[in-house]
Amino acid sequence: MAFIRKKPREQQLQLYSRERFSLLLLNLEEYYFEQHTANHIQHKGNRNERKIRGSLKICSKSVIFEPDAISQPIIKIPLRDCIKIGKHGENGASRHFAKAVPGGISLIFSQGTMEYVFELDVSGKVDDVVETLLQLHRASCLDKLGDQTAMITAILQSRLARTSFDKNRFQSVSETLHMECKAEMVTPLVTNPGHVCVTDTTLYFQPLNGYPTPVVQITLQDVRRIYKRRHGLMPLGLEVFCTEDDLCSDIYLKFYEPQDRDDLYFYIATYLEHHVAERSAESYTLQWQRGHLSNYQYLLHLNSLADRSCNDLSQYPVFPWVVSDYSSPELDLSNPGTFRDLSKPVGALNKERLERLLARYQEMPEPKFMYGSHYSSPGYVLFYLVRIAPEYMLCLQNGRFDNADRMFNSIAETWKNCLDGATDFKELIPEFYGDDVSFLINSLKLDLGKRQGGQMVDDVKLPPWARSPEDFLRKSREALESSYVSEHLHEWIDLVFGYKQKGGDAVGAHNVFHPLTYEGGVDLNSMEDPDEKVAVLTQILEFGQTPKQLFATPHPRRITPRFKSGSQPSSCNASTADSPVSPGEESFEDLTEESRTLAWSNITKLQLYEQHRIHKEAVTGIAVSCNGSSVFTTSQDSTLKMFSKESKMLQRSISFSNMALSSCLLLPGDATVISSSWDNNVYFYSVAFGRCQDTLMGHDDAVSKICWLDSRLYSASWDSTVKVWSGVPPEMSAARRHQFDLLAELEHDVGVDTISLNAAGTLLVSGTREGTVTIWDLTTATMLHQIPCHSGTICDTAFSPDSRHVLSTGEDGCLNIIDVQTGMLISSMTSDEPQRCFIWDGNSVLSGSQSGELLVWDLLGGRSTERIRGHAGAVTCMWMNEQCSSVITGGEDRQITFWKLQY
Repeated sequence: MAFIRKKPREQQLQLYSRERFSLLLLNLEEYYFEQHTANHIQHKGNRNERKIRGSLKICSKSVIFEPDAISQPIIKIPLRDCIKIGKHGENGASRHFAKAVPGGISLIFSQGTMEYVFELDVSGKVDDVVETLLQLHRASCLDKLGDQTAMITAILQSRLARTSFDKNRFQSVSETLHMECKAEMVTPLVTNPGHVCVTDTTLYFQPLNGYPTPVVQITLQDVRRIYKRRHGLMPLGLEVFCTEDDLCSDIYLKFYEPQDRDDLYFYIATYLEHHVAERSAESYTLQWQRGHLSNYQYLLHLNSLADRSCNDLSQYPVFPWVVSDYSSPELDLSNPGTFRDLSKPVGALNKERLERLLARYQEMPEPKFMYGSHYSSPGYVLFYLVRIAPEYMLCLQNGRFDNADRMFNSIAETWKNCLDGATDFKELIPEFYGDDVSFLINSLKLDLGKRQGGQMVDDVKLPPWARSPEDFLRKSREALESSYVSEHLHEWIDLVFGYKQKGGDAVGAHNVFHPLTYEGGVDLNSMEDPDEKVAVLTQILEFGQTPKQLFATPHPRRITPRFKSGSQPSSCNASTADSPVSPGEESFEDLTEESRTLAWSNITKLQLYEQHRIHKEAVTGIAVSCNGSSVFTTSQDSTLKMFSKESKMLQRSISFSNMALSSCLLLPGDATVISSSWDNNVYFYSVAFGRCQDTLMGHDDAVSKICWLDSRLYSASWDSTVKVWSGVPPEMSAARRHQFDLLAELEHDVGVDTISLNAAGTLLVSGTREGTVTIWDLTTATMLHQIPCHSGTICDTAFSPDSRHVLSTGEDGCLNIIDVQTGMLISSMTSDEPQRCFIWDGNSVLSGSQSGELLVWDLLGGRSTERIRGHAGAVTCMWMNEQCSSVITGGEDRQITFWKLQY
């Protein structure tokens, strides 16, 4: 039996206000069955007899009496210790009392050589209560842990089967029931079994025990995020958020069957289709890279996607130590030495300790692991939170606090122990970068013990550079968002959420934990021994779990903008240094960039103002003179045409062969138009002389796309090659004709349908008919990345203006964004039809669809925001001017369409 008394100060602050009885639940998985009002009768039968009013809480392995008076002790009675349970007069219980109390329950238990008797006057169905207690008592007395768990589960399922959701709890009589099933509401220490019900408007949960309320209800219209969760290594959890960025969810449910979880998820997701788009880790990565999410927000999202939840202490959100200087009077965020090496796990930061661990690792039998403790576990979480959640620590520590010298006493001491301690490798929790300082302050005036030096454990001691707890959190957040951390955070993400999670390279090998901590490290379903299964599950829950792996390839770096405009950073110009331009010092380039940003922010206001049918077949390419007066187009009708924008008349029509022309471009100076053809050739047409001056016969199959930059021609072909040619057009050389020299040949496995260059001409991206995107380094003519990301032919590809990303579209209707540095597919959106061509600024996309519409896409939001009617057939090609204010499109309807941006 245990007693926890409260002091006046604690009473004033309502210590343990969150289900105070949970102080003494020693089993994190213990169920809370039911609650009844009761009187604890003390000194029965003599003149000092008195009744203490409170509530009797029946749990799967214990009974807890919680007095109404906060100054009275909370009493826990382990059911295993009870020797008699029954109504007065039954089972010999009345011999302990001079006079029986009608409707009362006697609990008799022993502890050591002493025998204790409690008489509780319970309001409710006494027979049912006694029957439940007897069943749970029998389960608790079973020798094997597996047998105990099985019997308790059977009792719980029987209780749930005899009850159902009370439909009178519906908010409206007009609600339509869609689904009802059994489930549990998960909180950090208490699991509440009950019934889930979802209607066309509301999600309900009715707990058996009536806590925290008789019914929890969430209006579906308020839901913003839902996540499937792995709970107890099983795909049974579902977490619902009614806010976009909050750390804590509104409800966490654990189901008994994966199908029930999936069915409820599907229904809510279908309802939310027009309210919120389900996000992937990659979509958040793109937002973070481009500065639309802070480091703190991004880590919160990754934790959530990796099944980390504040309601699950074994999978609590994990954040990195980023500062290593806790002794200086000032925190210098411009000094790299201020920061922890984010490329290494905590266990590898101290070289000497790492050598000892490696030596032990080499001698260890299989399964080998580097660290005997994890970087995140219930014990570590409660170590940090003991001042605001003392009941949780008391639960884990068998009703008492830890040794005073092992408490969370000092930031500097904790960091030092993480560097030097033989078994301490813990990271931080989100609270270190939030705005609530209560976890650092002993505002409840808890008696946390006295240290060896004689000082009492009180508030957490801060480093010299922090003037107050508020100052400490502010500077910690500044460190997390600093340039150094932004440039290196991807390395820590690789260790915790990414491809180095289980080792695999020189550094990753220093990141190996016990196999039980990893997803898939143990198969509980294959275990036949129930005792072993329960023991393994308990070990996993207590030791800590590695987050679900989110990334299988190296995580891309963050992009630090060269300058910022308004509330959003520029998307087209970026470097690794963040150097804002002072007011009045903007360059012409900066002002041009501002106008582009403004244009793209208004791209949905694009309006059609002219259409001209100048070809007999689909238009395949568009090129425009520098002054915008002449528009050159190619078509499957095998002609190159020159259209005057001013006179709105066709000026020239040239035919090079009897096969389709696939693309065209205008060389600098507007003197030469180059056209590619399905007849395997590339044609050079002189605008001044009005004739074809040269033909490049460079491929064995149709030429599908051409590009030109710095006197180099790049040609893609269905013969599975991309070729790089050097040379200048005829009118710029002394000779009438010019022999082009082949500089490089980039080989593919299948035909290439599209290519694109980055702005500097150092990178090329190609897309094949089998759906593979390949990124090439043109300085060495070598392949950087090959990404099979489409299920059919790739229609178009292009680099972002800053060359950090590649966007590809395909016949499968997907729009995929690839990080150039790592080759990682960081975002994928799906449309209901192929997007045949596009232009983009890195954040937004204007695409031409198979149906003839122009679609505007918000890449950061992961959705289409506008559909603009245009062509009668597929949009096959498009051009945009430098100011991003004018667009020309060509289509299968044989028309070219002129668009203007209306501000």
